[in-house]
Amino acid sequence: MNQLKLWIDDPWLEPWSKKIRERYEKVIVRMLEIAGYGKTLSSAVNSHLYYGVHSDGKGNRVFREWAPNATAIYLLCDLNGWKKNPDYRLTNIGNGNWELTLPGKKLNHGQLFKWLVCWDGGEGERLPAYAVRTIQDPHTKLFAAQIWDPKPYKWKNKRGPVVKYPLIYEAHTGMSSEKPEIATFSYFRKNVLPRIARLGYNTLQLMAVQEHPYYGSFGYQVSNFFAVSSRFGTPDELKMLIDEAHSMNIAVVMDIVHSHAVSNVLEGISCIDGTEYAYFHEGARGDHPAWGSKCFNYGKSETLHFLLSNCKYWLEEYNFDGFRFDGITSMIYLDHGLGKDFTEYSLYFDGNQDDDALVYLALANRLVKEINPNAMTIAEDMSGMPGLAAPIEHGGFGFDFRMSMGIADYWIKWIKELRDEQWNVGDIFHELTAKRSDEKTISYAECHDQAMVGDKTIMFRLLDSEMYTSMTKSALSVTVDRAMALHKMIRLATISLSGDGYLNFMGNEFGHPEWIDFPREGNDWSYHYARRQWQLASDPELRYQWLLFFDREMISLIKKSAIFDTRPQILYQHNERQLLIFMRGDYLFAFNFSPTQSYTDHSFIAPAGSYKLVLDTDALHFGGFGRNDQQINHLTIDAERENRLLLYLPSRSAAVYFYAKS
Repeated sequence: MNQLKLWIDDPWLEPWSKKIRERYEKVIVRMLEIAGYGKTLSSAVNSHLYYGVHSDGKGNRVFREWAPNATAIYLLCDLNGWKKNPDYRLTNIGNGNWELTLPGKKLNHGQLFKWLVCWDGGEGERLPAYAVRTIQDPHTKLFAAQIWDPKPYKWKNKRGPVVKYPLIYEAHTGMSSEKPEIATFSYFRKNVLPRIARLGYNTLQLMAVQEHPYYGSFGYQVSNFFAVSSRFGTPDELKMLIDEAHSMNIAVVMDIVHSHAVSNVLEGISCIDGTEYAYFHEGARGDHPAWGSKCFNYGKSETLHFLLSNCKYWLEEYNFDGFRFDGITSMIYLDHGLGKDFTEYSLYFDGNQDDDALVYLALANRLVKEINPNAMTIAEDMSGMPGLAAPIEHGGFGFDFRMSMGIADYWIKWIKELRDEQWNVGDIFHELTAKRSDEKTISYAECHDQAMVGDKTIMFRLLDSEMYTSMTKSALSVTVDRAMALHKMIRLATISLSGDGYLNFMGNEFGHPEWIDFPREGNDWSYHYARRQWQLASDPELRYQWLLFFDREMISLIKKSAIFDTRPQILYQHNERQLLIFMRGDYLFAFNFSPTQSYTDHSFIAPAGSYKLVLDTDALHFGGFGRNDQQINHLTIDAERENRLLLYLPSRSAAVYFYAKS
């Protein structure tokens, strides 16, 4: 039996080599079961082309649903007064499948409909599991499916750029407006996309794309997996957004939710045939104890085809350039990873894992690459499960990247629990670089999680009440000076020590004030905090502008530097002085985290050559004190057979130098 590369690369996995082999074999067997020998998954996964509403090519509309427990299904619509009518009854065609064919002229594009599903002992209105368009009645607040059959959208740019190292701008369409309202795809395309392009990010990660009945769920309680959230506009308007992003050389990744489904029965797929287990686990295992949602049964063929077809649909219909899979930790552990620290390898192989979920993730990754070899997949996993971002043939599960989720927690811990003088640069370097060598990772200082109500953004933690009183450029405040400096340093440290990519949540690039709180009963259904105050970064009288300028220059430098092709090499580290200096590719990064001590002509061993300052957190145009001379070309000196570099390292600042060999 050949060894799989996963435990060759990491010998600590050797004790669990048998389990890794078993998981790998389950993936291969399941792939063969679905696709057939010698065939591709993408050719076999087409449930979305069968179920739902389709044309039969003869001018008729065909309605299909899988509902194995149903005894009857009726189409409800305006034509029958939304009442049970035998002329609109679907026929049971076997294997739990139901079908109805109607002349196309009876139900036209834009008309609304639902199912009335009957089962032994009851009946209820339901929406099709494969509905591609649902809309909410503004008065009753109930959702209905909609016949969606417009003229085909004409793409100008079908694919985004091939992105080797993602620089991700995470965004939520609805809260992208300055006004207290739900913004649309068109608003985002016209007003936010140009901002992202100017900042230089090469990837847009769109949240809340799939339809969800409760706006305040941030899009993570999905009801209709194939439907674009109608709050933000039409499917064509989403396509226009993606198309235009591609024209700007920005890839668009969808934040896809396959970890659970909303428990609502009127809007979602829960109890679609009168049972709770059509797509989900039966009994207690089908209910998420923390989220109040339904848990998929990934071992069930119908569920696999539903979710895999969903991946294929979004890639082919909307030309997304990949997915960030949400909530993977909840999927792959039977206890959903709740209350676990995952401090040892045994916790990844102790029988608490849902191997069916792991198999599904591998299949999804294989499918994505078959459809678009350049698409990217990103795993949001808090547990650090080995192999998630390793190739399937190595014994992994095929993700291109995993999120380095712990980094944001460390920044919060250092800010909350330690005085500035106690920040240990050795700890910072270790925690920001502690990544598996066989997996690619994306780091972030904060994402949308840290911006939610009940938590705080980094800027808010550093400023608190002075956020409201002292952010004008004319105000004098040591608290604001500290916050401005650390905000830039934290971002630069995070991106420069990243493995293979970086993420920023919408607005955090300029230290967006306050938090995110969607309209709910507890805030009188206010949209005040579910928006972005872009004007703050445009106001020349406010310091937010300086943070925006710094972020733009930082992203520009990282894009052209190719530093992710190499790994950081420490040149100098001194925990008491709080100095950290390292090389990455042709760039030298120098951090002085000391709040009070500056170091003149600090000497350290460095590669021979010249060093030109190219980015300085302390520069005046970034809101710093301008203590570094931006024009000096620093040359190493030969001192006792060692090449040494002398730099001025101002307190609480960081600088990047371009290195040229002598």
